[in-house]
Amino acid sequence: MAFDRVFVDTWAWLVLANNHDPAFSAVTQMRTDAADQIGAWVTTDYVLGETITRLFAATHFAEACRFVEGIFEASRLGRVDIEPITSERFTRAFQLRLRYHDKPRISCTDLTSFVVMRELGIRHALTADRHFDQAGMAFIRLPQSVPQVQ
Repeated sequence: MAFDRVFVDTWAWLVLANNHDPAFSAVTQMRTDAADQIGAWVTTDYVLGETITRLFAATHFAEACRFVEGIFEASRLGRVDIEPITSERFTRAFQLRLRYHDKPRISCTDLTSFVVMRELGIRHALTADRHFDQAGMAFIRLPQSVPQVQ
């Protein structure tokens, strides 16, 4: 299944780093399908920061380094766009935090992701994070066969 652009959340990066994860095959297939599409995958520096923190805490140092360096190489090749969270984007994410006062477990990183997705017109998110559904912004989680988490 092809999509113009897909937002890659922390969950997806961590799945790709762990070939024992039950969702590894599905997410790897999506990565393979998008491999030759320039800019098909979009993530943010906040998502990568969260990914790096979790990956280095759970994986051998050399493995974590290789994986993260692979993301940066994919970015250099144009296969992954890493969007920065500017002060303007951060302010809009905080405005969402105020709007979603009834959903205190939605993380700041998720809120910044929602801002970037809306700004870039991205509807599909490679994630199992149920917060992407709770946002009420008509995001579509992929792969749909994977159960929600958090």
